[in-house]
Parts: sequence; C-alpha cells; structure tokens
Amino acid sequence: MTAVAVLAALAGSPGLAQAQQPSQAGPLSATNDNGLPPGWRIDGKRGARELVWRAPKAVPMGDARVEFRTGDRLLGVPRPAKDGRTFRLALDKAASTELTDLQVTAAGRRLDAAADEPRASDARGVRLPAQAPANGVDPGKPGSYRTVSGQYDLAPVRLPGFAAPVEMRAQVVAPKGATGSRPLALFLHGRHATCYKPGSEGDVTIDWPCADGYKPIPSDKGYLRDQKLLASQGYVTVSISANGINAQDWQAEDAGAQARSSLVRQHLARWADWTAHRSTAPAVVRQAAKADLSRVLLVGHSRGGEGVNRAAMDSLYPPPAAEDGYRGPVRWKVRGTVLVGPTIFGQNPVADVPSVTLLPGCDGDVSDLQGEEFVDGTRGVSRGSALHSAVYMVGANHNYFNSEWTPGEAEAPAEDDFGTDPEEQPDPVCSPGAATRLTAAQQHKAGSTYIAAAARLFVADDDRVLPLLDGSGRRAPSADPARVLTHAVGGHRSGGFLPNAGAKVTGARLCSAIDPNPAVACLDPETPGSSPHFASWETEKETGRGAVDLKWSAPGTAARVTPTKPLSLHGSKKLALRVFVPPNTTGTKFDVSVTDSSNRRVKLGRVEMAGLPGSARTASYWAQELRVPLTAATRAGLDLRHVKSLELTPRSRSGRAWLMDAWGWAPGTPAVKAAALPRVDVGRTIVKEGDSGTRTYRVPVKISGHGSGQVRVYVLDPDSGRSKSKLVTVRPGSHAIDVPVEVKGDTTYGDDVEHDIAVKAVHNSVVGQHRGGVTVENDDPAPVITLSPVADRVTEGETLTWRLSIDAPTAVDLWEPVRVLPVTEGTELSTKDVDPQWLQEWSGDVPDPERPLSDASLWVWLNIPPGSTGVDFVVPTVQDQVAESAESMRVALTDRNAEPLPDRPVLTGTVLDRP
Repeated sequence: MTAVAVLAALAGSPGLAQAQQPSQAGPLSATNDNGLPPGWRIDGKRGARELVWRAPKAVPMGDARVEFRTGDRLLGVPRPAKDGRTFRLALDKAASTELTDLQVTAAGRRLDAAADEPRASDARGVRLPAQAPANGVDPGKPGSYRTVSGQYDLAPVRLPGFAAPVEMRAQVVAPKGATGSRPLALFLHGRHATCYKPGSEGDVTIDWPCADGYKPIPSDKGYLRDQKLLASQGYVTVSISANGINAQDWQAEDAGAQARSSLVRQHLARWADWTAHRSTAPAVVRQAAKADLSRVLLVGHSRGGEGVNRAAMDSLYPPPAAEDGYRGPVRWKVRGTVLVGPTIFGQNPVADVPSVTLLPGCDGDVSDLQGEEFVDGTRGVSRGSALHSAVYMVGANHNYFNSEWTPGEAEAPAEDDFGTDPEEQPDPVCSPGAATRLTAAQQHKAGSTYIAAAARLFVADDDRVLPLLDGSGRRAPSADPARVLTHAVGGHRSGGFLPNAGAKVTGARLCSAIDPNPAVACLDPETPGSSPHFASWETEKETGRGAVDLKWSAPGTAARVTPTKPLSLHGSKKLALRVFVPPNTTGTKFDVSVTDSSNRRVKLGRVEMAGLPGSARTASYWAQELRVPLTAATRAGLDLRHVKSLELTPRSRSGRAWLMDAWGWAPGTPAVKAAALPRVDVGRTIVKEGDSGTRTYRVPVKISGHGSGQVRVYVLDPDSGRSKSKLVTVRPGSHAIDVPVEVKGDTTYGDDVEHDIAVKAVHNSVVGQHRGGVTVENDDPAPVITLSPVADRVTEGETLTWRLSIDAPTAVDLWEPVRVLPVTEGTELSTKDVDPQWLQEWSGDVPDPERPLSDASLWVWLNIPPGSTGVDFVVPTVQDQVAESAESMRVALTDRNAEPLPDRPVLTGTVLDRP
C-alpha cells in the first residue's frame, strides 16, 4: 500500500493503494546471527506463521494491552496463552518488516527480559503536595439512608464475536425506605483473571466458564464500599460482572470496548423493564427504591472505564447493528461517567457526556495513565459545555480501587500491581512504605469519595462539590490523607489557547505529543518517567496533539502563544492554565499576560508551582491548573472579546515547563445537551489473495448519525508501519473515507497482510470502532521442508554440512528449527571437537568443561530468505592431536517445542580421525 495513493483516494483523486506480497522483502533480522532475541521465536502451524514471545515468568493479567513493538512501531497486539507467559502475534502484523529492536510493552512500560535497566531519576526532591483547603461540602460522608443488598443472576447473553455466552450477574446495593425514584449508578469492573482454585496461592485462569474445581473471581463485588456510600446518600447502585468478556476480549479488535458497552446496556434495559413492571424484577430490585433511569451515572474501572465510555456513546449515537450486542431502544439517560484508572485504546471520548477520570499516581498496570485522553481528547470536538475532569491521586495504585483485587481483602489471589522486585531498589514514590504511597484502605476511601463527588455533581446537580473536581484546589476531608490534584476542560470555560498546528509560538517550542523525532517530540524518549498527556496511540506520529515547551536558563524571556484568530474571554472571571513541570521540582514562577487586538498588553498576575512526586516508573509529567484573575485586564480596559495572544514570562532562574492550554474560567456548570453528530465506525474485510489477476477492495467504513464533522484518517503502511494522515469531512451515508486496496494474486507462499486505517474525531464528530481495514489472506500452501546431507562424513578439521531446503521459493523469510540430538551408538562429538567461535555464536556456550555436543543447548533456527530455496547448516570441526575412533553427531528437524518431527529422518554426521 502506498500512502500517496491512499491520500489521493481520500481526496477524491484517482489512485489505488497497492497490496501485494513483496517480491524482495528484507530479511527478518535479529539481534544476532542465530535468530531472534532471547525469549522470541517464529512459530508456524498449517501455514499460519506467528511471532512468539515467552516471558521468563507469568505476566499478571491486567487491563493494559500487551503489545509487540519494533522500535517506535506498533507491530500488533498478541494473543495470550493460558500459561500466562506465552504471547503470539500473527506475522501478517509484521509482514516484510525487519524485526529489530523487538519490545514487549504494556501502557508504555517494557515487559520483556531485554528491557534496559530502569533509568535513574533524581528522586531526592520527592515530597507530598501541600494539603489543599477543605471544601465546604464533603461528598465522602455517609448519608442518612439505611441500605439493602443482594444480587441477581439472569440468563447469559451472546455478544457478537464472542463464542461463549456472557453472564448477567450483578451486585445491588440500594437505599431502604427512600421515597420516589432514585438515580441509578452502574459499576463495571476491568480486566482481571476470571477463575481461581480455592485453597491455592496463585492458581488463576482466564477461562470462561470456569473449569471443574475452579470458582469465578467475583470482581463485581469489589465496589461494595463505594456502592454502600452512594446508597446511603440515596442512589440505587448495581455492579455488574464481566468475566465472560475478560476471558474473550483478546480476540476483539477494540479489546472488548463494544462488548462491554453491550453488556452495560443489556443491564440498563433490564432495569428499564423492572421500573415499568416491578413484579418481574429480582427480589433485591423489588426491595430497593425505584430507579430513575433518566439520571444514570456509569462508573468504570480500567477497561471497564473504556466500556462505560462506549456505552455512553452508544446510548447517544447507535453503533452498527451487526457489531452491537444490544439492539433495543434507549430508555435511559447517562448524566455522567466516572472512569477509574481507565484504558482508552481508541482515544475516542464522548465530548458531550460529562466525565471524571481518576488517575492513580502509582498505577502499575495502565501505567501511562492514558485515561487523561478522556479530558484532553474532548477539546474542540463538540460544544464544550460538558465538564471533563482529571483527578490525580498521588500514591494510588491500579488494583486497590477494587477490594477483590486487593491482597488481604480479596476472595481470590490478588497482588499489588505496582510490584517491586526484591532485587531492585525500592521506588521512592510508589513502593509500599514510601511516604507518598497510600495503603489499600486509604486509597479505597479516597476513591469512594471522588466517585460520590461526581455523582453529586452530574446527577444531583450540586455545584457545591465542583471545586473538588474542576481544578479549584479544594479537598474532601473524607479522602484524607490522600493528596489529590485536579484539572478540567469544558464547563464554563471559554476561549481556548490551544497548542495546535494553527497557533504561532515565539520564545518557546511548539512540540508534538507523539513523534519519533526527539527534536519534535514534547518529551525526549530518554526522559525518566512519562506524561499522561502524551500516551501513545496506534501511530508512530500524530497530528494535532501537542504542547508549548518552555525551557530557559535565565528569567525574563516571554513565551507567546498567538492563535489563528483572537479569542473571547468575555464573561470569564479568571484565566485557567494547565501547565506541568518536571517531577520533584519546586519554585517555578511565571508572569501571565494577555494582549488584545489593539495591542494593549496587561499583566494578569504571577503563578508559582511545584512538580508532582515522581520517579522513572511514574507518569508524573501531569498538568496542574493555575488561575489568575482577569480583574487587571478589566481595569485596564482590555478588550476581552478580542484577545490575540497569551504570554508566559519565566521569573525563576532556570527551568522547564509545558503549557497544555489556557481558558477563560467562570464558576458553575452549564446545562449539557448532546449535539447531533456523525459517527464513524471502521470495519474489517477479509479476502483471499487469489492465484492471479488483480482485484480492488475498499476498507469498510460506516458513517451514521446526523450533521457533518471532521475526523483525521491515518493510513498505516503494512510494510514500514509508518502512517500518513488527512483531515476528512464526514456526513452520514457518505463515502468520504474511501480507501481502496489493490490485491494482486500469486502462487507464492507468504504471510497474511493487513492494510489498516485508524480514525480519530477532530470536530463535530464521534468515532466508535476506530481501527479496521482489509486483511489479505495468503491462500498458497506452505512449502515442504527437508533436511538432507551435503557433507556428512568428513575428516577432522573439515566442515559437516546439511542442507535445509524447501520445494519452492517463498515471499517471506522462513525460520526453521534444527536440533542436535544425542547419538545412539559410538562416540559423540564433544564441545572441544568444533570451532569454539561457532559454538559461542550458535549456543552461547563455551567448550569447557568438555561434554557431548548435544549437551550444549544446540537448538538452532535457520533462515531461508525470500526467493531462496535453501540454506546450509554447517558445523566446522577442529583438528586435534589425539588418536581416536570415529565420532558423530545427530541432527533433526523439530517442532516449535524442540521435539523431533516424527515423520522426518534423524541424520548422522561422522568425523574421522585425520591419518
């Protein structure tokens, strides 16, 4: 596929994307001559080749997506095996790619044994942020209602793309004796192990249904304390189980987001039925107060956060029916969402549904804190009236928001996701016992408090809790001793100095959130730690995500941001800036000034800030909200309807800072009404390449909804992984996103090839399924592989040679394993009978102590490159001065587990003593 051709197609010009098996693909390179790095191999079964990584120990099942990468390129998302250690990726994801710098990552952190040593960071300045003043209203205090608890377990449902039915089980906690209809809060847990063996220390699985002798892990019970707090305050609460999705979401292109949305809406539909017909409800629902489905709050933890975000989206903008597991009417209104340590693989937040995102400062699972995109990704997309808040909780990990994922509280085995290897130095911020780390009880209490704050703001319309969520710098005493910082976009904010491509920046650098070039990227990849604002997506480079990077060695040089046209701050009380500085720094000071269209410049005030506590393992480059009053501008007669530029002038001696954006701020929350928007969903077409001829296919894209909007389409080159992008205007029913793929048939064996696009909302649009494409399946048989002797009887000092052959050349590299086996009779060649450099290169071993050659771990992988029909396996022997009888070695083709193939001969090579 050529990006130029695709972009021409998007623009309506002639041009076809080329999709064919490469005739001269580069070799699948490795870090040494023997093959792939330790732990990696290429596997194949019935012609379907896979890139396989086996971890040295089990990788805990979490919510972050395990990804294979080569350098900065995403190869794909591998399929996990039941052993928790083995991960497999179909090689169509990496066709024609040099497999150099292979990495296994999850939320930006390295999992593979080849990972570099953790980069040192200066953590000497680690300190807790100052305690904020108490808010006037504390939502963490229990209410006056007694509660009733119970569960229901309905018939399971079938969801598209999932073979096993998914359970319809839930925990209900509701106020007892409450009059009238009460708001409904629905909780959805994240991705966790599904089954455990009672009495075992760590025997957990991801099966569904559970095998005999195993019990389901009750992740849905993990929010009972949150539920009881809300129920005491008058909310009906339900926490639903999603084990059936967790066990199967590895095969879903969106990691299960649509399935989780379907499950959430299946439960909401049942509650709508029970509200209308109380006699049909389960006993615990009949005992509870009646639910008011016009006031629904969705709470999702981890992948559950992405799931409830999609449920809110699907409730406003229906998904394609074929992909949806709920097709009934929408009889509820989602007033807001709470997203706890969430994933957002699609980076597709719902701009017109208010949200609060809890970001755990010591998250060891979704460690890049990608949930920040639920805030940043809403800017400019729709009307901007919905508040989107980020709540950064210092010292909180990922798991302890769910008591069933917490050691000492859980029914099944559980662990601290921010684990520290006993052989490593403790993390100064997040290791248990650190002054900045929360205990499980402290964390859960703080989480409950901020969930209740969101409920009170979004559902009860109580603006008295707004200062806890919108960057106003107030605290809820119930969450003590947790240190919590917040910022927000939307609400009563106006204007918007945004660091996008149209803005002009002087005195600083307009940088890109995602770019492989360190000179362009906002954070150098070698920087210890990371920023939630710059979490990676599907592409190696993105357009439209950035910041203003300020770096100074002396005070006084202003950084100026000038948008494409003047902004209005009329009606605002303050200017709110989102700025971050390096972790553990203090005393960064700025003067803040604005200039109007008549060139009147006014200094609004001075701000000072300190960095968050951070280490090389935390995502602590996170923006804090700073506010300066606009009173000086008003007194000076500045035209606040036409503000043309913003200036930040450093007043500290030296430093570094990043400006994310700045807005006019006013108190209160406006009414929110969702706009009618077009929705984009990308599908997948799977085709056979055929033996001859040329056929053209198109990436399936559905545009539904109402109105017109803009999205950015990224076309991913299957060979290089690089992308090209274009801004596209979309309307329902149109074919604005038209990506043709030309497939040329052949009779040469090769890999499947995926020709993908990824789509992101830019303005007046919403994106459901963000990635898809055309998969071209190889339909040619795998070649027949043979191992035969070339020189299998030689004199010492000469070279034994066998030929690994295939009956026809291929379009891809083939890696085939050959193993040296013990001899069955006579004397075996020893480690001192072969060239020592050869032994080192092929086995990593040394000759001493002398031992049979088969004891030297000689299981080698031979590469037959594209277009070739064979490669030699050579064993150089050495001449010695010892008179001895003939010696031999045996070699055989093996399977991927080093077992000799039963239908292939074992070959013997003999070395004779030199006369």
